[in-house]
Amino acid sequence: VQLVESGGGLVQPGGSVRLSCAAYEFSFSRYDLSWYRQAPGEDRELVAQIEDAGGHTIYADSVKGRSTISRDDTKNIVNLQMNNLKPEDTAVYYCHAKHSWNAAVQYWGQGTQVTVSS
Repeated sequence: VQLVESGGGLVQPGGSVRLSCAAYEFSFSRYDLSWYRQAPGEDRELVAQIEDAGGHTIYADSVKGRSTISRDDTKNIVNLQMNNLKPEDTAVYYCHAKHSWNAAVQYWGQGTQVTVSS
């Protein structure tokens, strides 16, 4: 079982980034999917979540209105589109999958670095 993130990098303030997370050897079906981030010296925090049933989404206040989380269960991919990036968005972004029936079943990706700087 593996989650692999991609799409990070160096972005100028005001720019956009699209992060993707692909699942290997398991299906995203029946999993709530999330993106977390962790900046140096900070705790890991939830950025956005999309539920399995119904696709209900939630966003951290810090990214609300400029971020969109989406999922494609046919391709086992979850994406995070972030616009109008700010230096404070700089962090390692992690993909997370939690089984919607059994919260003890969780998986993390290895993380992808997003650096917002001019």
